Amino acid sequence: MKIPPLLLLCLLTACTAPVPPPAPVLVPGDPSAPSQVTPQEAMQIAQAYTDHAWQPFAKNILHGPDKTGVLVNTPDASHEPAHERRGWWMPGQVNSGMPYKWGGFDDPVSFDAAVASGLAAGDVSSPAKRRADNAGVSAQAAGVDCSGFVSRCLKLPRLHDTSQLPAVCTELPSALDLQPGDILNIPRRHVLLCAGWTDASKTWLYYYETGGGPDYWKPGLKQAPLDALIALGYRPLRYNGMAHEPVPDGKQPRDVLTRAAKASAAVVTHPTIGEP
Repeated sequence: MKIPPLLLLCLLTACTAPVPPPAPVLVPGDPSAPSQVTPQEAMQIAQAYTDHAWQPFAKNILHGPDKTGVLVNTPDASHEPAHERRGWWMPGQVNSGMPYKWGGFDDPVSFDAAVASGLAAGDVSSPAKRRADNAGVSAQAAGVDCSGFVSRCLKLPRLHDTSQLPAVCTELPSALDLQPGDILNIPRRHVLLCAGWTDASKTWLYYYETGGGPDYWKPGLKQAPLDALIALGYRPLRYNGMAHEPVPDGKQPRDVLTRAAKASAAVVTHPTIGEP
């Protein structure tokens, strides 16, 4: 029987179509950890914070003391527009990305409810906030800070600040062992969520953070030289409940970022420690 040319082409194409690579086999996290999470889940949560669409209004702007006297500065577009760490969100418009809030641990649902009720949308960090620590956290503002963001991405049941995260993590022998879902942490300063290597040389790293440049007061995906990050004092940690991929020496863990996500990553040639 003669096979029609179009059918023959379809059969040949089906036979030669590329087979997607199998999903990596992950080693589960420590069952005694406060939560269990995979690298893919952590990246999905991080991206959800980065993409979160919300609409604030003038009532969500506050530059001054809240009802209890805690100073609040929302990162709206009127906040220090000439400053490097300027605000960004616009009232009356749909904005993308959950705003930074010192001491914040909101998820998208609780954040949207807080904004709808009239709470301040975010509260930027400052040296005074850092000195005040928990006393500088406003109950009349909503959002997420660097450790609240990472805690959410790790599915932790409560906020673990940068001094508490090491207690639920294991330090890696080398920063070259970092895999997606691991963190780079400086106690009492700042924390980043690792998202993978830019290439096999392991010289540049993808990471998510909030509170750092170039867009200081919103979460985002970035890429920076590993050596520059380590020189700032970051320590490589793996959350004890994080599943991880067994990777032979000299090999690179599989990507968890999409091509579109990588293309959107901000290039940070000279990283600095976020949250002044």
